[in-house]
Amino acid sequence: MIAKLENVSKEYQVGDQTIVALEKTTFTLNEGELTLIIGPSGSGKTTLLSLIGCVIYPSTGTLWVDGQEINSLSHNQKAALRLNSIGFVFQNFNLLSPLTAEDNVMMPLLLQKVSRSEAKQRTQTALEMVGMHDRNKSLPKQLSGGQQQRIAIARALVTNPKIVLCDEPTAALDSKSLVVVMEELRQLADQGKSVVVVTHDPRLKPYAHRIVEVNNGMVQEVKDFTGH
Repeated sequence: MIAKLENVSKEYQVGDQTIVALEKTTFTLNEGELTLIIGPSGSGKTTLLSLIGCVIYPSTGTLWVDGQEINSLSHNQKAALRLNSIGFVFQNFNLLSPLTAEDNVMMPLLLQKVSRSEAKQRTQTALEMVGMHDRNKSLPKQLSGGQQQRIAIARALVTNPKIVLCDEPTAALDSKSLVVVMEELRQLADQGKSVVVVTHDPRLKPYAHRIVEVNNGMVQEVKDFTGH
């Protein structure tokens, strides 16, 4: 177990209205699993991902990530946990356009105050893992969408996080790139990481060890699906 939500909910106050983004949820994430979170827009998928990613605090209940109780952490402690234990992969890649692929991947290590020589070595290893070592000097605009997403995955991996959280990582990709990216994410899970993918794309189901469906803020595990 790498993360656990126990009766966790998330509510937002909008004027005199209370919006329930996530109903009370008890849910466990395990290492060595690719968990797919599916559901329509506005269902609460991103709220669930944001809680696991320590981006927001729960309104009720208790949340543990990598052995730490999130409710009791300060904003700085939460930021440190995100930097050291969690890798993020986004739909729009979020690469910094003036930086090369290598510099984009190296950025989290420099934030961790890792020496430049060690950071460079670990960056090369991460780029090799996603088959992008030969494009390390390329700028994002010189790369296809699939290549940019693989650079984004390398950036998420370079700190050796225990959890990799992906928000619609294949939405901007063609079918061929989708297969490459999902096979890499599945391989990471098979190697022991906890990989969580938020999506509304049914083509991703075969890559999952588990599927969780979110609907109107309610979370339910899907039992009958065919994965690899």
